[in-house]
Amino acid sequence: MNGARRELAEGYTVPAVIAGAWQLSEGHSARSVDREAQFATWDLLADHGCDTLDCADIYTGVEALIGDYRVARAGRRVQVHTKFVPDRDTLAQVDRAYVASIVERSLTRLRADALDLVQFHWWRYDVPGMVDVAGVLHDLQREGKIRHLALTNTNTAVTRTLLDAGLPLVATQVQYSVLDRRPAEQLAPLAALRGMKLLCYGSVAGGFLGETWRGAAEPRGELENRSLIKYRLVIDDCGGWSAFQRLLEVLNDIALRHGVGIANVAQRWVLDQEAVGAVIVGFRNPASAMRTVQTLDLSLSPEDHAQLAAVLSEMPMPAGDVYDAERDPQSVHAGIIRYYLNKGYSHG
Repeated sequence: MNGARRELAEGYTVPAVIAGAWQLSEGHSARSVDREAQFATWDLLADHGCDTLDCADIYTGVEALIGDYRVARAGRRVQVHTKFVPDRDTLAQVDRAYVASIVERSLTRLRADALDLVQFHWWRYDVPGMVDVAGVLHDLQREGKIRHLALTNTNTAVTRTLLDAGLPLVATQVQYSVLDRRPAEQLAPLAALRGMKLLCYGSVAGGFLGETWRGAAEPRGELENRSLIKYRLVIDDCGGWSAFQRLLEVLNDIALRHGVGIANVAQRWVLDQEAVGAVIVGFRNPASAMRTVQTLDLSLSPEDHAQLAAVLSEMPMPAGDVYDAERDPQSVHAGIIRYYLNKGYSHG
């Protein structure tokens, strides 16, 4: 069954669709969060087996929101994946006390005794200390504060370094879509070899991979939120608006054959790729959740994949390895990245 859960580690599984919460963070959009509608959306997803939420220490307000949801739904299983992302300009000062304090803060916000999964990120590979800090997270795992360790937005070489250092990494979170296929080049083969799963955000490119944009004029001026700004840049890297429209036509053709939406086909394509464990999708209302639930039982045929492969072979994609462009402050992709969202914490 396509909707079957995927094993990240012995005794720990995740659904094929994980509910992401980046779009719920303060400053992401001008729209405020309707808490009751959001809780109802998460309830609906859980009713369909999608009981895992993805957040981060740096998604302002989101860990606390999920903590409130856990209290309001006491007795319901809610798995939560968070992150540990020290600020870019303080990496050299990150020590054991800092790591422990951020983890304790996440536990308090999430109203949890242990964090199900912590995904580690290190902004600058040229700053020493990454392996040591990851080792502190491993120590906290052994102490029972963290159940499982993973990475987020980490390229292949650094992933290999951390694995070789003995970190028990079960997953890595990356941007992966029919537009951004960088993980397929190096990271997915490494993950498959080392027993890791890819947890993939961006599978619908912030909503661009949907019926709304099929046949639409190229957008000009300000876009509604940071997701659309981010993925508009990805479209530019993939041949521009005309190439994107050709891709949407192929996705739509396949979607019509299966009686689903373009987004479902885009998500299933990612789920069918090597080493992929789940797609991470943001939801603001039950209607969007119900549409995505259709992805769980969708099967793409070899002919569907061949049709997509033909159009993708003509489309370039972002240069470099996973997240290399976004990591570079001089890159156009870095313009929407916020490097300093843990500044409220004092190193003492």
